Amino acid sequence: MSFKEEYFTYLSGFGKYEKRSMFGGMGVFINGAMYAIITNKSLFLRGGDALDDRLKQLGCAKFKHIKRSTTAIVNYYDITPLFNESRELSNELVEHSIQIARQDKVEKAADKNKRIRDLPNMRLTLERMVKKAGVNDVTSFMELGASEVFCKVRQVHGQDLDIKLLWMFAGAVQGCHWTLLNDDQKSSLLSAVN
Repeated sequence: MSFKEEYFTYLSGFGKYEKRSMFGGMGVFINGAMYAIITNKSLFLRGGDALDDRLKQLGCAKFKHIKRSTTAIVNYYDITPLFNESRELSNELVEHSIQIARQDKVEKAADKNKRIRDLPNMRLTLERMVKKAGVNDVTSFMELGASEVFCKVRQVHGQDLDIKLLWMFAGAVQGCHWTLLNDDQKSSLLSAVN
């Protein structure tokens, strides 16, 4: 039996899993939450919360995915030596990792944790602009409103921002495409930022 087969057999004891290619190895998922990476020679577990400290104390190295020009270090730890020494400890670590992965998936799925880029009219570059201006989440974005967010972004990125950005923020708050804003809404927004 190969290393990979041994690890997959072992992980099947924790419940039905799915697997798919990730970071040059195989990602292992339970109920859609990824908790392990299996390579040809190693078993890596997802960290998080207190598990990070525990895995570091146990001497587990972080997973490094080397691409052509970059190295990505992800929050997965090599437990291969521990797996070979103590199944009892490995079982405890795997269960903790699964618990963290499931909890993280539930939290990310919650509406309150939706990303700014997921709102109408928004995308990654706009989310980064908004975050750089100190608006870090959807809740803050909605509470501040389009005019206030625009003013904050303008303070950080300069006064000569395209006014279309204000319309995009307003559409994001209202849940519609910015082109659907009427002239009265646009006038009101303009007077709020000038």
